[in-house]
Amino acid sequence: MTSVRARSRHPHDDAPDTVAAFHRISALPDGPAKEALREEVVRAWMPMAERLALRFRNRGEAIEDLRQVAMVGLVKAVRGYDPERGPAFESYAVPTVVGEVKRHFRDHLWGLHVPRRVQELRNRVRTALQELTRTPDDRTPGAAEIAAHTGMSEEDVRVGLEALGSFAPLSLDAELRGADDGYALVDTLGSTEPSYERVVQRESLRPRLRALPEREREILYLRFFCDETQSRIADRMGLSQMHVSRLISRTCARLGEEAGADAA
Repeated sequence: MTSVRARSRHPHDDAPDTVAAFHRISALPDGPAKEALREEVVRAWMPMAERLALRFRNRGEAIEDLRQVAMVGLVKAVRGYDPERGPAFESYAVPTVVGEVKRHFRDHLWGLHVPRRVQELRNRVRTALQELTRTPDDRTPGAAEIAAHTGMSEEDVRVGLEALGSFAPLSLDAELRGADDGYALVDTLGSTEPSYERVVQRESLRPRLRALPEREREILYLRFFCDETQSRIADRMGLSQMHVSRLISRTCARLGEEAGADAA
């Protein structure tokens, strides 16, 4: 009798016998009774979900948050499981719960957007680092040693190593390694060159200036390129200062309207 019970035990100590409950769930129509039975099954399997969540501790996420995510995966597993298909519930629930936790890490905890392939390389490299550093000298293995240990190429190992810090990227205020004068990462960034916009404006106005009547073009040249006063321009052109002022205002307004229309 003892040997029969031993053979019939579930492979996990935290795996309750809910086979009959699942068959009742599949036979019940949608409604309060079915939901209540599902909740009962979820509660029965919560220890297993918690155990799976604890596999992912020490990876930058709070244990309680991991538990909550695992419970979401458990609820999905209970709702999606069909006892008529044959496999035991734990065979369906374990990958569902683990997949939910991994999705949580992928979607919410990366400080930078990292492609799925790079995430997988990072995980393989991280596991290899843990295995290779369990030595008396506790030294950090190089890319070639990790590649030999995992069967990965050295290029893939380097990609995985670079992705190790993507969960928590450096702050721009972080002081650079070796700097003793407070030189931070933000100090290495460039800034917008204000002259670029002036170049764009000048090049956009160049053909319009060429198309102006000769008198208006000369007045603008004297005023803005030679820094002549309106009174001196008026004396040179044989015009009144008021006329020169009106010509400058009218021409500049027209050029601005034409440039604005092209930009729109």
